Amino acid sequence: MSEWEWAPGTSQEHVDRITRFHMDSLAVPVEQRIRPSDPGRHDFPIGLDENGRKFPVPPQPPTWADRVLGCVLAGAVGDALGASIEFLPIDMIRRQHGEQGVTGFGPAGPDGTITDDTQMTLFTLEGLIRAHVRDRISNAGDPVPVVQHAYQRWLHTQGFDWPQAGGPFAEGRAQPDGWLVSERGLFARRAPGNTCVTALRVFAAGNPAGSIAHPVNDSKGCGGVMRAAPVALWSTDAEVVFALGAATAALTHGHPSGYLSAASLAFLVHGLLTGASLPDCIAALTPVLTRWQGHDEQLARLTTAVRLADEGLVSAERLADELGGGWVGEEALAIAVYAMLVTDTLPEALRISVNHSGDSDSTGSVCGNLAGARYGVAAIPADWLEQLELRPAITSLTRDALAEFGPTPPVDDAWLQRYPGW
Repeated sequence: MSEWEWAPGTSQEHVDRITRFHMDSLAVPVEQRIRPSDPGRHDFPIGLDENGRKFPVPPQPPTWADRVLGCVLAGAVGDALGASIEFLPIDMIRRQHGEQGVTGFGPAGPDGTITDDTQMTLFTLEGLIRAHVRDRISNAGDPVPVVQHAYQRWLHTQGFDWPQAGGPFAEGRAQPDGWLVSERGLFARRAPGNTCVTALRVFAAGNPAGSIAHPVNDSKGCGGVMRAAPVALWSTDAEVVFALGAATAALTHGHPSGYLSAASLAFLVHGLLTGASLPDCIAALTPVLTRWQGHDEQLARLTTAVRLADEGLVSAERLADELGGGWVGEEALAIAVYAMLVTDTLPEALRISVNHSGDSDSTGSVCGNLAGARYGVAAIPADWLEQLELRPAITSLTRDALAEFGPTPPVDDAWLQRYPGW
């Protein structure tokens, strides 16, 4: 008897025949496994070798493009899954949605509506595309001012006139440019974080941009980490990605845990996009993180997340006691990392990440970024994607990022109008 659980009454002859089939299949060289064999009738892909023998086809890992698209879309899905239960204590979530909490979109639960987490993630990605265009054209390397400009455009979508929202970027320009700010669905005000709004308004009023050297405030809220995943695309050098994640988050969040959590997420996503495992990414992150001042809180939370995951699934109450509610950067990242480490599918990771007493949309968004980068876009349930708000715009922007950061970025005038390099 093997590890397989055979049905009652199964003959030994049948067991031996199935065993021989699998052993014979595995003995066939991969290059000979060339013909499909009615894959729709099986729970796993089946192929035929040149002699007509059947064999199981191993699943192919997602491509880099699949992972990038999955990262952005799954982040939006996680955001939407957690949006309706943000602020609710876990006992109320269970009363409303059952013992498992929120498990998907539906009439009695989340409806696919995104929040400011996804909005700001999209403007981060758009800003990076425009910065890359500028760098290609004029060799102007620093992307941070271009991302700042993108955040001022987001501020405009939140009910602020462009002359007041744009600050120095509005001088001589009556309206913001680029295509993303023309997407009317982004003008919905979804309880934007006070820290982000205040910091961007301070900049628009003529004050210097927030930076690590000159903090704009002492906030370590999760508004920095929840928008940082796209930074992973900026460079093939993970440490450059880390530094840029910190710098873009510091535009609005001045506490080390506010910007180092963002830097850490960008670093982890960068590694996952290359196909590395999350434990390996965390191991690579630790020496980088510890070289930065003020890293203690983030490192401690990540260490706790790994320890908890080693124990297996814990209750939402235990999660809150050990990792917090996700309201601040180091907690949000730690909850998302725990949810990833303790599960092996994207839907289950998202379920763990949102069902707790805390900032469910932000922890769901961050976990979705990690899970999408790990599993690829195909791992997102199709019915979740169908109900996701602004899915066409999210997909279009992400595919544009793949083009811009790919080997042959567009150079035509239409592209430069879509993504002005400033």
